[in-house]
Amino acid sequence: MRVNQVGYPPSGPKRATVVTDAAAPVPWRVSAGDGSTVAYGTTTPRGTDASSGQRVHTVDFSAVTRAGSGYTLTADGQTSHPFAISPTVYDRLRSDAPHFLYLQRSGIPIADAPAPGYGRPAGHLGVHPNQGDTSVPCLPGAGRHRLDVRGGWYDAGDHGKYVVSGAIATCLLLGLYERTRTAAEGRPRPPRDGDLRIPEHGDGVPDILDEARWELEFLLRMRVPAGEPLAGMAHHKVHDDQWTGLPLSPDQDPRPRHLHPPSTAATLDLAATAAQGARLYRPFDRAFAQRCLTAARAAWAAARAHPEVFADAADSTGGGAYDDGDVSDEFYWAAAELFLTTGEPAFLTALRASPHHAGGAAFPPSGFSWREVAALGRLDLATVPGRLPDADREAARASVVAAADRYLETAHGQAYGMPLTEGEYIQGSNAVVLDKLVVIATAFDLTGERRYRDGALEGLDYLLGRNALNQSYVTGYGAHHSHNQHSRLYGHQADPAFPPPPPGALAGGPSAGLEDPEAGRVLIDRTADPPRRPPPQLCYLDDIASWSTNEVAVNWNAALSWVVSFAADQATAPP
Repeated sequence: MRVNQVGYPPSGPKRATVVTDAAAPVPWRVSAGDGSTVAYGTTTPRGTDASSGQRVHTVDFSAVTRAGSGYTLTADGQTSHPFAISPTVYDRLRSDAPHFLYLQRSGIPIADAPAPGYGRPAGHLGVHPNQGDTSVPCLPGAGRHRLDVRGGWYDAGDHGKYVVSGAIATCLLLGLYERTRTAAEGRPRPPRDGDLRIPEHGDGVPDILDEARWELEFLLRMRVPAGEPLAGMAHHKVHDDQWTGLPLSPDQDPRPRHLHPPSTAATLDLAATAAQGARLYRPFDRAFAQRCLTAARAAWAAARAHPEVFADAADSTGGGAYDDGDVSDEFYWAAAELFLTTGEPAFLTALRASPHHAGGAAFPPSGFSWREVAALGRLDLATVPGRLPDADREAARASVVAAADRYLETAHGQAYGMPLTEGEYIQGSNAVVLDKLVVIATAFDLTGERRYRDGALEGLDYLLGRNALNQSYVTGYGAHHSHNQHSRLYGHQADPAFPPPPPGALAGGPSAGLEDPEAGRVLIDRTADPPRRPPPQLCYLDDIASWSTNEVAVNWNAALSWVVSFAADQATAPP
């Protein structure tokens, strides 16, 4: 019996999936915490679910709206994990999901008071045994300069810091804030100073902007200095020269670190994120906002001067490659953010000339990602008022709604209710779900049509337990949740001296490729000839060694933060 193990908003959809061999509908009932029956009906058979190989039925108990805890759903002799129905069902996760980003900070001590059990010294500041990020040399052949690139977030399970993934994570946090200023529907609550457990509490700036700024400051430091070849471009990444052991606290990392060559993709991602930041930080810190805009303009000019400098796909020793051979979408995103911030005609001309500006070209079937970023520009063009000519704005809005319709069509075809096809179970598949939910939720903000709100809420159910494994992929949430994610920081499974992943940490999710050796060893049936892999939705292993299915990443948790903020706003809507 698969349900959202955390719970459901009173006014939202409440659906579940039953794994059963029964061919005909079977009775179901919802019981309150005291055991009384509050609703009943019969299931809807859905046949064999292709992504899991399971025979399933679905249940819709949306008519149950009374707030309470300890609800259970029973059908075919099975009883679900308990769940709540509450207007505050997502309030705690709304704080914990972005708090994960604070715990990933580099270059600052993590205080134990706001994060009991997770306090640690600052990493990569040049204190022994670190060689530090305060004066990092370039890889041989990539430049003669050194840069102070302290700060930012450790990207994922390693100690690397990557501009392309960091930029999309920053954009999502900035977008979380900007959405509350532009959305007319769902009574969004503006993020406030004091919402999060971070050192900047009490500075008069919404905490979500403070957290985003920690990474944005790092991105600004990654630029090639004046007088050097490719001046103004952004280095693609910084990380160790070799993979380090697991687990390893950042302050104990002894390996040399290098700046990797600049790339056009990283430069444009910096331009886009800095331009977005320039308009959002202006009311709080005009000098920083101006610094962001100046950097965005310089990065745009550098990228136009060097439009085909690509990261090397083979540059994956000690850190991920994050390669991308098509930067037309990065040019589109950067032009969109610069135009929305400045209103200058040159950026509008660049937008209109882009192949991503027409129709639905900005929204790939598998949703946006760090490699496919045109949608980020299109979402802001559709929602941020005041700059775009009416015809372009209406076209942008229509394209968001059309993309949301496509993603909803996928979700409605799945017995587990999420916008994920059989071919999209890749590394970070849970982020594929979340990024599509961002588009669906934005369509609700644009139209007010309930089906988009319901689609976004139902997609979140999948991540919190309504899936083939009956598994919540968010640490600390649900009766059966991930707690051994792949991370050098949270290595409790490998070494009890380390903490486990913190509450609110999202696991990457099923990956049909089972690329890491441990997942392949455990999940592939090698007694069969040929060896047999499980169905895609079952290709997940909650083990610290399974980096392909169980890693953490800042861009994934940033997407979770955006969607949960949206869901928490909807939870207070009347039935």
